[in-house]
Amino acid sequence: MNPNEKIAIAGGGLVGSLQALFLAKHGFSVDVYERRHDPRNSDYSGGRSINLALSDRGWKALDKAGVADDVKKEAIPMFGRMIHDQAGNLTYQPYGKDGQAIYSVSRGGLNKVLLERAGEKENVNLLFNHSIGTVDLEENILHVEDMNTGVRSQKKYDRIFGTDGAFSAIRKRLQRTDRFNYEQRYLTHGYKELVIPANADGSHRIEKNALHIWPRGEFMLIALPNTDGSFTCTLFFPFDGQVSFNALDTSEKVTTFFNEVFPDAVAVMPTLIQDYYENPTSSLVMISCEPWNYGDKVCLMGDASHAIVPFYGQGMNSGFEDCTVFEEIFNVHHGDWNVVFNAFSKKRKPEVDAIRELALRNYIEMRDKTGDAMFLLQKKIEARFSAKHPEKWIPLYSQVTFTHIPYDEALRNGEVQDAIMKRVMNRADIADVWDSEEIEHAILAELTAEMVN
Repeated sequence: MNPNEKIAIAGGGLVGSLQALFLAKHGFSVDVYERRHDPRNSDYSGGRSINLALSDRGWKALDKAGVADDVKKEAIPMFGRMIHDQAGNLTYQPYGKDGQAIYSVSRGGLNKVLLERAGEKENVNLLFNHSIGTVDLEENILHVEDMNTGVRSQKKYDRIFGTDGAFSAIRKRLQRTDRFNYEQRYLTHGYKELVIPANADGSHRIEKNALHIWPRGEFMLIALPNTDGSFTCTLFFPFDGQVSFNALDTSEKVTTFFNEVFPDAVAVMPTLIQDYYENPTSSLVMISCEPWNYGDKVCLMGDASHAIVPFYGQGMNSGFEDCTVFEEIFNVHHGDWNVVFNAFSKKRKPEVDAIRELALRNYIEMRDKTGDAMFLLQKKIEARFSAKHPEKWIPLYSQVTFTHIPYDEALRNGEVQDAIMKRVMNRADIADVWDSEEIEHAILAELTAEMVN
């Protein structure tokens, strides 16, 4: 390892700024290029921004980077889901065991914390309003434009990291190399951000420490709390069809639809129509590619290599886990870049393929099954069994959210659990005997059979 090497990071978002911190700790000279303006200079208030759900994988990365305590000051714990049915009735579903929570954090606020810490490092140079045109892979040269002055330049680096999002300029160049596989897929659903404002005294209008969900079968509304007392809401909705963004083409139709489908939400959304028309309708894209590296020169991380849909709350967390996994591999191989890049790409690809699949499945669960009585009963059975036999059964959601079990291993475990629970739930009397020793022993027998097979 040569600490005098120069490293470029394309993209100063969450993953890029975090990776800059990790690389700076090794003494490398790091240039971070970002198309946007410097968010540290903006009047960011902490509210009305896209929210993220930070869980254990993300906290591990932030802790290793030394910024977890700063983030915790602005994070709000959400200990469970609060389900709102169409009549306004509430059902609470804990996420895990007592005290386990996912945390609502502001994307902008978190990015500012990471950039502020990176900016304190003498060997990290943050270059905002800089766009990357392309990459000369043979010479490892970035073609860069200063968007303030229009001046274009060429910068040579020893290593280049592409953390520049789902439409990565770095990945775009790798797509023109031999045997590089790439897939891009859009969902038929998009999303729109809405707002539940704070009460006049700054308090939250609905339960603060929960992720609120209005599941409605083919679509849903969710709400995450902000520190200023507001909630950032997101409507996940079809683009086309009889009930869709395109169909709600007048304020009257929007009002009628929300009053009919989300009546208790409308009661706390006084700026609904204004927000609906001022905020854009955005698409949901998934990205998959392979390999993530070009020899020992270029490496992709985060959304640039594995953009996923947000329905498991693991987009940011998986990107942050990229940083910790990379750091662990780097330390094992003592900075042998060729070995590190190849090992990282090989290990992480199947893991994030698994969380992409889980995120898609969880959309169906969130928008539909969370309001189903038999689904809720199954979750109660699993929680009861897990509490009595924690060494034998960790619910899939908990494996993904509250452990560091690799995603692909969690997916395999979850499929075994799901097969067992389908057989258990097929009992005609399950609603009467769900909390009995008989059901407990039946699950134990099923687990034993799975181990034998």
